[in-house]
Amino acid sequence: MMDRPSPHSPYDSPNPHRLYRNPQIGILGGVCAGVAEYFGLRPGVVRLVVMLGMFFFAFPLIVAYVVALVVLPVRPAHLYRNPEEEAFWRTVSTKPDRTLAGLTQRFRDFETRITGAEAYVASKEFELNRAIRDLDR
Repeated sequence: MMDRPSPHSPYDSPNPHRLYRNPQIGILGGVCAGVAEYFGLRPGVVRLVVMLGMFFFAFPLIVAYVVALVVLPVRPAHLYRNPEEEAFWRTVSTKPDRTLAGLTQRFRDFETRITGAEAYVASKEFELNRAIRDLDR
């Protein structure tokens, strides 16, 4: 069983979104279920594609399935802490530019709020409000 990579190497990614077999929801070893989970598809769709592919590419598909069954690690039970974390890491893996744009926007919003707070604290209005509040004591 393969766990998350150790954080000791600078080349390891903290992203847990990898291709795993998922025998808990799979039928025959969980390869189709794992592929479906990785790409965000329904397992039935992937199984249907595999079954249709058997008509045209039976031998290579069987070999690929057996290799995937042997090579792919089993999905760890608690891979993500919550659904939001899973959605974030899936987006990082499949659409990194969208994730970067989202993070950039969040930092811009944060900077705008901080700038507004700094401007308020440095203003005369803040000093006046503080003086009025001190009078009430």
